Amino acid sequence: MDNSGKEAEAMALLAEAERKVKNSQSFFSGLFGGSSKIEEACEIYARAANMFKMAKNWSAAGNAFCQAAQLHLQLQSKHDAATCFVDAGNAFKKADPQEAINCLMRAIEIYTDMGRFTIAAKHHISIAEIYETELVDIEKAIAHYEQSADYYKGEESNSSANKCLLKVAGYAALLEQYQKAIDIYEQVGTNAMDSPLLKYSAKDYFFKAALCHFCIDMLNAKLAVQKYEELFPAFSDSRECKLMKKLLEAHEEQNVDSYTESVKEYDSISRLDQWLTTMLLRIKKTIQAPVFVSHLLRERWGRDLLESFPPFPPGESRRPQWAGGSGGQHAGAPEAQAAGWTVTLCSRYIPCSLPIYLSPHRCPSPPKPAVQNL
Repeated sequence: MDNSGKEAEAMALLAEAERKVKNSQSFFSGLFGGSSKIEEACEIYARAANMFKMAKNWSAAGNAFCQAAQLHLQLQSKHDAATCFVDAGNAFKKADPQEAINCLMRAIEIYTDMGRFTIAAKHHISIAEIYETELVDIEKAIAHYEQSADYYKGEESNSSANKCLLKVAGYAALLEQYQKAIDIYEQVGTNAMDSPLLKYSAKDYFFKAALCHFCIDMLNAKLAVQKYEELFPAFSDSRECKLMKKLLEAHEEQNVDSYTESVKEYDSISRLDQWLTTMLLRIKKTIQAPVFVSHLLRERWGRDLLESFPPFPPGESRRPQWAGGSGGQHAGAPEAQAAGWTVTLCSRYIPCSLPIYLSPHRCPSPPKPAVQNL
């Protein structure tokens, strides 16, 4: 039988179910077993829904399951009603994600009313996944993962709760809610330390927490690494801890090459996933790469910028005077500073006579493309 034949059969079943429901509402049916007709209608609606599924008419299948669920509620069959709402949600996933969420929420209401919190938690995860993949609403996905974790915790299903919390932490970090992510990673990591089976994974959670600290502030990250080493001595010998220390050193020296090389070395053994790659790139962007005078001389805008510096007094060397000593801002160059440039002494890197570099992160247009192409 082709899809059109299955759909026609499903439509006939729907008509039969509707007749059963209508007949159950008559006066004599109320006296002589009207509920049995409703039970029969429930079964027929379910059969029609399955025929629609075979015909790949997902919306019609979902609607038929919803009709069956409503009749089960009329019969006070809560478990059967919840099951039908879940079936409806699964059908709507393929056609109408928002309607799928509505059906699953109806099922969750019934399960929580019955005290079936573990099943309710499972369906909150299903809703979170729809928000992740279909509707791309990460904030709502986080809310449902958190609700699922709460239900699992209440039922002492800590492993399942932690899986949900880790999803929350991952998304929180990507949304730059770093403190929220840190709290979760530290909580899950501390719990994992006490379990012989989960102890090995604790280092991964502390590593992710340290990266979140790094996104806030380098000093935060340093203190966090020290704390995790004291809390979990095995973390000190892990590749993750060694990488963190290399990254902190490279960041302190503002050495992009060293930072990149450390990440490449780690990635050659332990492949970076998308989350780690994103976080490491965010941190890398906070390292300011120098733009040397020799580079500026290649561009007209660079030569114009250098001409804005005040001339050197007679008899002085070619080294300019720097406010605040080494590392301070130049006392002159008001035009450069007004344009948003950061002018800093960097004598140990200088390949020419004028020891300055400019931060590319504050480079105004049009120079920005030229700086990026150096």
